[in-house]
Amino acid sequence: MLKKYEIMYIIKPELDAEAVKAENASLQKILSDNGGKVVDVNEWGLRTLAYEIKKETKGYYFVLKLETLEQATLDEFTRLARVNSNVLRYLITVSE
Repeated sequence: MLKKYEIMYIIKPELDAEAVKAENASLQKILSDNGGKVVDVNEWGLRTLAYEIKKETKGYYFVLKLETLEQATLDEFTRLARVNSNVLRYLITVSE
């Protein structure tokens, strides 16, 4: 059965608009290449963080709605987001 997830991530604020778009596209490509289907993308833009993360006080927020059958899709996203220096933080939650 198809499971629905919501993924939120924050990208470093130093990147220019093109680099932010490229980073967002690359993160979505990880999901689609591993059996996930990105249903909706909500770009919140540059926001002030509630607390400092990796010495940053601002970040570009993105929220994705994802459908997938495979846990491996999330595992691969987690693995690559963790080592990506442009991703400040990410969170994956199960959506109803």
